[in-house]
Amino acid sequence: MNYLRSMFQLRRLVLLAILLASWELASRFILDKTQATLLPPPSGVLNGAIELSSSGELWKHVLDSLRREFIAFCYASVAIPLGIMMGCFKWLNEQVDPIIEILRPIPPIAWIPLSILWFGVGNTQNQFIIFLGIFFPILLNTIDAVKNVEPSLIRAARCLGAGDWNVITRVILRAALPQITTGIRIGLGVGWMALVAAELVGANSGLGFLINDARTVLRTDFILTGMLAIGLIGLCIDRIIRYSAKTLMPWARSLNS
Repeated sequence: MNYLRSMFQLRRLVLLAILLASWELASRFILDKTQATLLPPPSGVLNGAIELSSSGELWKHVLDSLRREFIAFCYASVAIPLGIMMGCFKWLNEQVDPIIEILRPIPPIAWIPLSILWFGVGNTQNQFIIFLGIFFPILLNTIDAVKNVEPSLIRAARCLGAGDWNVITRVILRAALPQITTGIRIGLGVGWMALVAAELVGANSGLGFLINDARTVLRTDFILTGMLAIGLIGLCIDRIIRYSAKTLMPWARSLNS
């Protein structure tokens, strides 16, 4: 059984292996020297990754980017209690929703020039851009999750003597947690993309800075290494959240699919 399972997992990598082999052959035997410099083969990217890793430069940029993402997420987590309150109290939703709907369509990248003027170039400016990317997906999913809680659960809690606080914390919050987790997954993904965009123009470290700095010296192998690191880290973050959610909320079908 374990052998068959391993074979099935390997079958999922067939297309990826074909694409990498085609890329390697095209870079080595089809593209001319200039074109191959702009699109190095996977083996060249691997050599660049080894060079960056050995010098410690790659890990420094990775840690700086992750630190900014984590700090911004801590600030953006205020969207969870705000979303719960907006979902529970109609009057609050009526007041705050117009403001949210005006700000939400503005891309985080559009805030970069203004954020540089406000905060200068550095961590605070980057964290602000990431905050905007994370905040709104969490808020909207939390509001929607609270509004979709089964009314019979709330009525049953009321009949058993639960007050407003107990209804919110022991019924509404627990029922809404799976969709809130989905909002966190989406928010962290958007925030990770916004982080790279912010670092491209307003940082002196991080993966976005690494990519932009490598562009100035025509090190496309470093550029692709940075892009690959962004994708792999984003995948790992999402898998960690999904695994944690499945462990802590086994009743949530949406997380087990």
